[in-house]
Amino acid sequence: MKTRSVLIVDDEKNIRLTLAQSLEALELEIDTAVNGEEALARMKDKSFCLMLLDLKMPGMDGLEVLRWVSENRPDVRVIVITAHGSIDSAVDAMKYGAVDFIQKPFSPKEIRDLVSKVLDRSTLTEPKAHDYDARIEMAKKCVGERQFEAAAEHARSAIAIDASRPEAFNFLGALHDVRGSRLEAQKNYRAALSIDPTYEPARVNLYRSTNAKPGGSVAFVREEAGPEKEG
Repeated sequence: MKTRSVLIVDDEKNIRLTLAQSLEALELEIDTAVNGEEALARMKDKSFCLMLLDLKMPGMDGLEVLRWVSENRPDVRVIVITAHGSIDSAVDAMKYGAVDFIQKPFSPKEIRDLVSKVLDRSTLTEPKAHDYDARIEMAKKCVGERQFEAAAEHARSAIAIDASRPEAFNFLGALHDVRGSRLEAQKNYRAALSIDPTYEPARVNLYRSTNAKPGGSVAFVREEAGPEKEG
């Protein structure tokens, strides 16, 4: 079986080392890069299935790397590394197919679980997406493939399966934010909060959407992005 290759891109040496050591148990081939320029050079020479990418780096930042990946290597999945709960430029990151985020500090188990989930998502097909969680995963897979309307349909399907959970509403809201439909995004964030007033991603997203300047940040957690409810 062909070994799957993962590229870790972070300007902090200890983060690169921690991530590489955490992923050893998954039997992945690990490469690292210290900045965006080195990451692009690595990708031009080698095929990777997944990239773990810090958005905040000197020189070429992570968003520029994401843009290049979207245009040149759309098959590569990206997990964004952030030191902040509310991620600057998250709407733009989602436009370029990034929908999975992990916040520093993280445990080895957290990163292994997330990487395994993202890699397993590549084999998920619509006939297998029977339950709520599978529909959310299909929505994320579609975002990774830049199929945003299909992603929205899967989020709506998740809501139809179980309208008592906030994640799909929040995710749908984020998709509307990506497309510039702020009022629709806000409706979905409010729907998520009406279900669970303590659901932090929707609370942060609604606050940003109603108070921030256009293009502000969207809050993501590992298990969800942002959603909205239709009609």
